[in-house]
Amino acid sequence: MSSWWWLVLALLLGLYAVAVIEEWATTGRIAPGGPLRGGLTLLGRESLVPRQPDRVLFELAPLVLLIAAVLSLAVLPLAPGLVLADLATGALFVNAALAYVMVALIMAGWAANTPFALVAGWRFLGQLIAYSMLVVMPITAVGMRAQSLATSAVVDSQGPLWNVVAQPLGFGLFLLAAMAVAFLPPFDLPIAPGELAGGVFGEYTGVRLAILRLGRLVLVLSLATAVTVFYLGGWLGPLLPPWGWTAIKTFVVAAAMLSAGRYLPRLNVDALLAWAWKLGIPLALVNILWVGITLLLTKGG
Repeated sequence: MSSWWWLVLALLLGLYAVAVIEEWATTGRIAPGGPLRGGLTLLGRESLVPRQPDRVLFELAPLVLLIAAVLSLAVLPLAPGLVLADLATGALFVNAALAYVMVALIMAGWAANTPFALVAGWRFLGQLIAYSMLVVMPITAVGMRAQSLATSAVVDSQGPLWNVVAQPLGFGLFLLAAMAVAFLPPFDLPIAPGELAGGVFGEYTGVRLAILRLGRLVLVLSLATAVTVFYLGGWLGPLLPPWGWTAIKTFVVAAAMLSAGRYLPRLNVDALLAWAWKLGIPLALVNILWVGITLLLTKGG
């Protein structure tokens, strides 16, 4: 079987596992058949359309979210040589692909032509401008240590010591930013179920809503894989095959992302932006400085 088929199979199994984990995080029950039942239920419902939507953007937004999530996953290796696109600047490509998550949510909010959806879409724009910095700046520090932006090289550089130990501050900031980019609790302001009646998802039903939810699952899987590749040593580990270690680490990170935030209160937009700009970005600069000093001392020694 070619590597392409292995990657497609890994994506499908990963999505199924993340969907099961999400239901466990939400309800406290492990229901292996839950994702299938939920998907069939959505596909069986009527796809309603708002009264005066921007029809082109309304139809494209779910697909843009799904494509952005898949693109960010395409450059993350599951094992040596098992990656869809092994780019020399793969680490930065992840951030570039994630920028289109913002585009998708703004399209969805604008196209619905309803107040709650529009507010939610522009709210995410304000958030992601700040959170994108907290994605790319820790990635910069990771690339400094690896002396490369190729994701495979980043994994190889963690042979002596994983980045979660070498750069704990960067790990914490990147994990929080990943949760925010995937708009998971307590950063779920773009959908805000109890505040904006579903936000950017509120006017979507049926097949369109199924694609949006699928895109979000791929996004969670992609970001959890990114945390694994950049900070947890990727495929590195004893006994098990390389892809096995990547899978275990990714699902543990996904479970943490999907469950941890549900125990924290949702903050308002101003508080989150203040946290990102006034605290998060200065700490990311401190992390870059720390890595630079460490590299200088290592070379000097």
